[in-house]
Amino acid sequence: MITKTEAQQLTERIIGGYQITKDEALELVKLEDKEVLYQMADQIRSHFHQNSFEMCSIINARSGKCSEDCKWCSQSAHHNTSVDVYPLISSAVAVAQARDNAKHGVAKFSLVTSGRTLSQSDVDKSCSIYNDIKKEVDIHLCASMGLLTKQQLRQLAESGVEHYHCNLETAPSFFASLCSTHTIEEKMQTIAWAKEVGLGVCSGGIIGMGETEEQRVELALTLREIGAESIPINILNPIEGTPLAGTTQKLTEEEILTAFAIFRVVNPTAKIRFAAGRQEIAHIMDKALRCGMSAALVGDLLTTLGSSVAEDVKMLNDNGYQIVRG
Repeated sequence: MITKTEAQQLTERIIGGYQITKDEALELVKLEDKEVLYQMADQIRSHFHQNSFEMCSIINARSGKCSEDCKWCSQSAHHNTSVDVYPLISSAVAVAQARDNAKHGVAKFSLVTSGRTLSQSDVDKSCSIYNDIKKEVDIHLCASMGLLTKQQLRQLAESGVEHYHCNLETAPSFFASLCSTHTIEEKMQTIAWAKEVGLGVCSGGIIGMGETEEQRVELALTLREIGAESIPINILNPIEGTPLAGTTQKLTEEEILTAFAIFRVVNPTAKIRFAAGRQEIAHIMDKALRCGMSAALVGDLLTTLGSSVAEDVKMLNDNGYQIVRG
């Protein structure tokens, strides 16, 4: 078992450029005194990010009727949920929300669309929306549009998109038990193409879907391998009508904080980002912030309620963080 002294030595090595091994990561999550791990994560976060904190926001740009059978998702046509269904939103709606978020200090804004991928027509429309936002709003642009082709990703980049979001969702060893209509390897290929056309990579996952602690470590290591610069961590909110509703055990506070911390220790320079499910830890947010987090997805989060941007700004300022715009 790693001692407190050994943990400090390991922290200093990580700050110096060392990448911890799978065995070391597994030892850390098994520590009885989790405060040792949390302090490691906070020290690493402080070194690489100081007290800077980045906010990003999304808009549900096309909703429902997804062909994929992901067990966690209310937008799947395979599940019986009450999710809204609508086609690609107008440019005016997207520009208005981007402008409002920029006024609150949000650094990045993303269109997120349901479905396995987009038709070429919808890619063209999306690029037109991005061009309009770029002309009118001072905000960095991101996209989350499924398994696009390399040429479509290049088209997004040419329209001003800087980062592409494609969550791996869970560990490679667990993914097939949650989705049968596409593979994690297809996601990795999309991410590789995004990098090839010059896009930064945002990729994370959902914790609490029945995976083991070891599989959460596996996901953290896989995200390091693919070079994820931003890692959103969602806490599962089981939605009625999805296969995971009523079938998963709620994570404990310690399990959630440990996941945050190990994602930071494994990925020291990445932006470890709060995402959906923050209502589960609202009462311990001060402590969660000290487990390596340096960014957050704010506002309304697709099909689940997010957090008020103004409330987040106040909470971050109260905790001594400086909001950055990129």
